[in-house]
Amino acid sequence: MPRHLITLPFIALMALAAPAVAQDNQDADGLSLGEPADAAGQPYIKEEIDDWSLECVRVDEGEEPCQMFQALLDENENQVANVRIFRLPEGNRAVAGALVSVPLETLLTAQLTIKVDDNSAKRYPFSVCDKMGCYARIGFTEEDVDAFKGGQVATVSLVPFVAPDQRVELDMSLAGFTASYDKTSVVQPQ
Repeated sequence: MPRHLITLPFIALMALAAPAVAQDNQDADGLSLGEPADAAGQPYIKEEIDDWSLECVRVDEGEEPCQMFQALLDENENQVANVRIFRLPEGNRAVAGALVSVPLETLLTAQLTIKVDDNSAKRYPFSVCDKMGCYARIGFTEEDVDAFKGGQVATVSLVPFVAPDQRVELDMSLAGFTASYDKTSVVQPQ
């Protein structure tokens, strides 16, 4: 089929659609001036508390759910991982939950290790990976939270898939942990 017979209907369709695209929110040059977007469901940083951010989600009504957030950086100040911590309902052994995101090509069988100051380390399995990274879903006991509140720094360790004999150790500052934790929302586990 000749090429002009294929492109001609496409050009005609575009010409007919142009008036439908024109709206009141366009300038004389045909440029969009934008329109208000619905902010509900959008995360934002509500407050910075020392080394923690209070990350909240906008809602149309009611209290905005908030969680703690900290990016974990390497020695060159590149973000390698991040941690989000939230409170859980009373009556469970875990009083807080966390989602730790690490890069793809992390050796999953080596698991994730978290150590507060000079205390013993705890190891946590990874739950799932997607195209953005791999995730460990963690439950913290009251003792774990108390260690964070009284500590200076937690060391989050992971092992690269391409270098299984090496550990990547990232500092998770605990400055501002207590104040941030007190402002987080209680999240119902799913």
